[in-house]
Amino acid sequence: MHVYVGSRYSTDAKIENKCFRDYQAQPPHAQCGAMNGRRLTVINRLLAVMKLNANSGRRWLFAISFAVSAVLLYLALRGVEWSRVGQIVASARWPVLLMSVVLAPIQPLLRATRWRVLLNAEGRIALGTVFWANSAGYFGNSFLPGRAGELVRTMMISRRSNLATPYVLTTALAERAFDLLFLIIASSIALAAIPGKPAWLTSASHTMAAAGIVAAIGLAFIPKTERLMTWVLTKLPVSARLREKLLGIAAQVRLGVNALHQPARLARFLGLTIVIWTGDVLIVMLTAYILHLYLSFPQGLLLVTALGLSSAIPSTPGYVGVYQFVAVTVLTPFGFTRNDALAYILMVQVLGYLVTTVLGLLALWKFNLSFSSLKSAEAAPAPRPEVGVA
Repeated sequence: MHVYVGSRYSTDAKIENKCFRDYQAQPPHAQCGAMNGRRLTVINRLLAVMKLNANSGRRWLFAISFAVSAVLLYLALRGVEWSRVGQIVASARWPVLLMSVVLAPIQPLLRATRWRVLLNAEGRIALGTVFWANSAGYFGNSFLPGRAGELVRTMMISRRSNLATPYVLTTALAERAFDLLFLIIASSIALAAIPGKPAWLTSASHTMAAAGIVAAIGLAFIPKTERLMTWVLTKLPVSARLREKLLGIAAQVRLGVNALHQPARLARFLGLTIVIWTGDVLIVMLTAYILHLYLSFPQGLLLVTALGLSSAIPSTPGYVGVYQFVAVTVLTPFGFTRNDALAYILMVQVLGYLVTTVLGLLALWKFNLSFSSLKSAEAAPAPRPEVGVA
């Protein structure tokens, strides 16, 4: 029996992981044919089952997302004077706007550098590969439902490295979880520094601070659950082969989380996180300046946090409706009119789409992919029937 041990896993598991990445090979890799029924990882088989209901699931997801976005968009647009919105946009400081577009790729580059800190805990991946995989992922988030870009960037990295897919996905999710934790704590501090805020914002600051503390404790103690997780998996009423695979996946998940528990790596990751989110806050402040509006740093941090948390709400690609509702809700208590808030968030989304689309298309060209290939990754490609377990 072969099991994962620390950061190393068996030769059979390595071959199996290659089979997972090269499942479309024609003909299949010779070693895959010798796997004696172990050609696919558990993840691939689970995804094969999931694909049976994919069409129905996508229809329901689209219906729910469309309904949520429509309701929030209606609530955000009530009482808006479109002529005034047009005037605000037309009065933009266009030279400053052009400069912000030129400098926009700096943020995705910093995010790629940060993710690479986690990925390189178990391998060595070029910064360019991570940057373009991230760009394709953000492009997928903008045009595919359910934040499918996370799967897109995960598959692009795993197919271009010797890293196991569960490990790559865990680092991607850990990165997002750390972002939310950081924003929750930072925004709760920022809220305390904002004078004259509404009572509901004061209550929200206390709630977010408590949630941040709980999340921090959870991240700190996940690696301590190794024995418990192993005990639970060994007690499952499944075959020895399936149990072995589940233990291997659990080991890769722990490796992904443990990447944040090495002090030097955590320091680099935290430092880049502070730089990244400070940059994002400065960007939203600059966008307000472009439209002759004003946002203080605490207000900008609160807005960035609210937009980040709102991405968990089911919505159409690009968060149409959700972002409009968040902008109106967060900005109006600070002196913005609904017209100001709507003009502002429209500018933010247009600029975001512009940068994401350009970088995403370049990423597809770089990796010789098409948009349909992103949809395949979003569907988490299932195996061909003839490649199933013997």
